[in-house]
Amino acid sequence: MAIINRIAGFADDMTEWRRHLHAHPELGFDCTETAAFVAERLRAFGVDEIHEGIARTGLVAIIEGSAPGPTIGLRADMDALPITEATGAAHASTRPGNMHACGRDGHTTMLLGAARYLAETRRFSGRVALIFQPAEEAGNGGEAMCDAGILDNFEISQVFALHTSPGHEQGTFHTCAGPIMAAVDEFEILIEGLGGHGAFPFRTRDPVAGALQLGQALQTIVARNVDSGANAVLSLTQIHTGSTHNVVPENARLGGTIRTYEPQVRQTVLNRVREICDGIGTAMNLTVTVRFPESLPPTVNDPDATAFATAVARDLAGPGKVSDTLAPRPGGEDFSFMLERRPGAFVFIGQGEGPFVHDPAFDFNDEIAPLGASYFARLVETAQPLA
Repeated sequence: MAIINRIAGFADDMTEWRRHLHAHPELGFDCTETAAFVAERLRAFGVDEIHEGIARTGLVAIIEGSAPGPTIGLRADMDALPITEATGAAHASTRPGNMHACGRDGHTTMLLGAARYLAETRRFSGRVALIFQPAEEAGNGGEAMCDAGILDNFEISQVFALHTSPGHEQGTFHTCAGPIMAAVDEFEILIEGLGGHGAFPFRTRDPVAGALQLGQALQTIVARNVDSGANAVLSLTQIHTGSTHNVVPENARLGGTIRTYEPQVRQTVLNRVREICDGIGTAMNLTVTVRFPESLPPTVNDPDATAFATAVARDLAGPGKVSDTLAPRPGGEDFSFMLERRPGAFVFIGQGEGPFVHDPAFDFNDEIAPLGASYFARLVETAQPLA
């Protein structure tokens, strides 16, 4: 690993920052303490501007280079997950029920490491905008940051992000051009009927029977309506109805998630969910209402930006440590909102074997933080070199 020497020199500091963040997780948009910790470090590094309170607890810091030029954006997400930690680590969460199980404590630390180095050296032209974002896990914080105008207000011309990847060899980089993460559409279905005595079902309009029909029919969408060469996932994950054995309930609720990569496939699946709900509602004399409470577009890497990001990673880690043919992943990522508005790339950094993200036993590998910070720094210096 070709870690920048200066960054290697404060690797212990990065470990301390990361473990502090890990021990104090915050959820969604409520990243008040995390944002304050980040801002305190940035002030100590001597960045030129800090803009706080964006999308409630997000912030953008500006570092001026040594010559005029454009602005490149680097993004890290800050929020944790509502999971009870099972790592047994000395730096484990001090807040029961919440933990950093997706590596965002590490993402924030890697960007802080790059910030410290870039503020000291300023061996680049233009500016770098350091984007620290809340609510990646729930709430579409990336969209909220964009809606707050960060890309236009700070004249960001391109934007990059880094995400840890357990299971990939430590110190490797993985990405691909085009879709790298899926669109996410959560669905909720309410079935309203007429309840009554379980011994006299002919006097009811049974929502349980409707829920069973819907559950079966929804599973046919990917198998029968999506081109066999395309990728899509529809998972029915919730069915709630009834409270006792001898009463037909008045309603039933279903919920689940849809994952797609291509806009046409996404629209096909959403349309079929609506059509099936309408059809079964009519056929069974039930009122069926479907809504999609949270949607996320696919994360689509710009081909030129991906080639650039890959080249930087190869120069840093070596050609054998970088892959640009990663198969798209069905998980979602709200960096997608930034990539809809600006060219850029989302890249995974391998942290070695161990529990996968969202596992109660997951912990970020501190050994890769200096490499990730070096990658962020090299992106800036290579994209916007001094003459």
